[in-house]
Amino acid sequence: MQIEINAVKRDAKGTGASRRLRRAGKVPGILYGADKDPISIEFDHKSLFLEFRHEAFHASILTLNLEGNKESVLLRDYQLHPVRNTIQHIDFQRVSASEKIHVKVPFHFINADLAPGVKLGGGIVAHILTEADVSCLAKDLPEFIEVDLANLEMGHSIHLSHIKVASGVEFVQLAHGNDAAVASIAKTRGSVSSEESETPAAE
Repeated sequence: MQIEINAVKRDAKGTGASRRLRRAGKVPGILYGADKDPISIEFDHKSLFLEFRHEAFHASILTLNLEGNKESVLLRDYQLHPVRNTIQHIDFQRVSASEKIHVKVPFHFINADLAPGVKLGGGIVAHILTEADVSCLAKDLPEFIEVDLANLEMGHSIHLSHIKVASGVEFVQLAHGNDAAVASIAKTRGSVSSEESETPAAE
C-alpha cells in the first residue's frame, strides 16, 4: 500500500504558533534524519488523519511530498489530543535506501479457529505481543507479519523463532537472544474436561 502525504514548510515556531495552526485545521510537524537539517513542516489535519487511520501508515515507508519535493519517510512520533483524538504534532524521519531501519511491525494472527487448542480443547488465544521491532532495509519492510496459529496446542506458545519472515528481515529481540512468546492458548475460566462433564452428579 503506497501512501503519499502532502506538507508545506512552516516558518512560525513556538507554542503559540502551533496553537494557531491547530485552530486553523493544521498539524505542526518535523522532518529530520539522513544527515540533513531538520525542517519544520505543517499538514492539513483532515487529509493527514485520513491516512493516519490506516495501519500501514504506522509501519510502512511513506512518501512525503514537501512542496513538490518527494522523500521516503517513516512515522517516528506523534501526539494525540486526549479528548478530541486529533493529531497535535507529528514527526517523520527520512529513510536511506542503504541503511537498515528499526520499525515496529504489527502481527496479523491467522487460523486461530483451526488451532487444536481452540477447536478441540476449547481454549482461547492470548495475544502476548501485537507487534515486534524488526530490522531491515527500507525496501524489505513488511506492512505486517503473519502469525499462523493452525498447529497451536493447548498450553503451548508461539515464539519469535517460530515465525517466518522475509529474507533480509530480522526480529531485533531475537537477534539479541530474546526469543519472546507471541501468542499462546489457555483454558477458559470454568472450562471442564470431557470426563468431568460426563460424570453424573451425586444424588
